[in-house]
Amino acid sequence: MASVLSQLPESNHPDLLVGFGTADDAGVFRLNDSVALVQTLDFFPPIVDDPYAFGRIAAANALSDIYAMGGKPLTAMNIVAFPSDTMPAYVLTEVLRGGKDAVDEAGAVIVGGHSIKDKEIKYGLSITGIVHPDKIVANAGARPGDVLFLTKPLGTGIIATGLKRGMVSKFLESKLVTQMATLNRKGAELMLACHVHGATDITGFGFLGHAHEMAAASGVTLTVTASQIPLIHEALAFAEAGVIPSGLTANREYLESKVLIDLGVNPHLATILFDPQTSGGLLASIPAEFADMFEKGLADGGIGGARIGTVEASGSHPVHVV
Repeated sequence: MASVLSQLPESNHPDLLVGFGTADDAGVFRLNDSVALVQTLDFFPPIVDDPYAFGRIAAANALSDIYAMGGKPLTAMNIVAFPSDTMPAYVLTEVLRGGKDAVDEAGAVIVGGHSIKDKEIKYGLSITGIVHPDKIVANAGARPGDVLFLTKPLGTGIIATGLKRGMVSKFLESKLVTQMATLNRKGAELMLACHVHGATDITGFGFLGHAHEMAAASGVTLTVTASQIPLIHEALAFAEAGVIPSGLTANREYLESKVLIDLGVNPHLATILFDPQTSGGLLASIPAEFADMFEKGLADGGIGGARIGTVEASGSHPVHVV
């Protein structure tokens, strides 16, 4: 997609505050001096078998882009592809119910949507939110001296691949669904309270892909301590067993020459850093003076994140894993 977009001119408008030029999580368009629209869209095929859970996860994933920009979600529109000839209607009802419950939890409102007939079910949402034009949290805002935090453990892509192969226990499946269906609302509120400089959410491009985008947009190097990165515990064993989603392989092929991973880093842990996430956590660049406050807020709020590194002046690689 990057190669496609690079061939297109970016829209030029004085009120377009964030476009696609920095691969940010959402577009931002100023309405007036105090309100800007934050807009995003995301949809995909099922990652779990339960239709209600799939709906919740897809909605949480779409809402995350608004949270990553420091915005407040307001409205949502459903996007549906459904094989009506081969799949009973109640499946779609449950998917939409799951999506609505997640949107309701976010304090937003579903106002409509669009559906098409397709061979495979796909679902997602277009979300519109608002943010003050002076309080946008862009992926280009990381500054040297900041402390990096990740608000959800990595490994959802690998575990979901294990689920498709029948290798995942009911307990682990429940843990996977719970994490992916959890909104990034608490993490977003915490990062705003801690005067975050820059942020992005970790989704299909994997941790290293989105970290690379943030570093490149900000003109810095992100130095990440591998042993501090939170993981879904079972993901490491699955990676060691060769449970590798195709998206992980694609991410690695694209990024491997663009990031620096020290030889001492566990190779299976390094593999997880390329893993495509669904409804992953926020990667937040927090001013050093607020890092302890952020870390305490993670613990007090029951947010499964951690301090994972620092922001440095631009070096040989945008991301350095040590």
